[in-house]
Amino acid sequence: MANYVTLLQFTDQGIRAVKDSPKRAEAARALGEKMGVKVADIFWTLGAYDLVLVLEAANEEAVTAFTLSLGALGNVKTQTLRAFRADEFKAILGKMK
Repeated sequence: MANYVTLLQFTDQGIRAVKDSPKRAEAARALGEKMGVKVADIFWTLGAYDLVLVLEAANEEAVTAFTLSLGALGNVKTQTLRAFRADEFKAILGKMK
């Protein structure tokens, strides 16, 4: 499984209903499960981003479908990063010429 970090910002709609955010987070976990994406962790954060999701999925297509589905609900905007563990990154470095 590949790892991903998704940074989320509340939309105007999302911040107006911020008290529902924990409930929406649990719904996101359930949606991810249905779509083959494991939401490994969720953090509410300070700064430029309001939430951080740590995801595990077989491929980018599954994560893209999941984050588009989240965005389509209108509460958050997303930015997703592929994340590599140390052993994965070492293997990548080993392929360098």
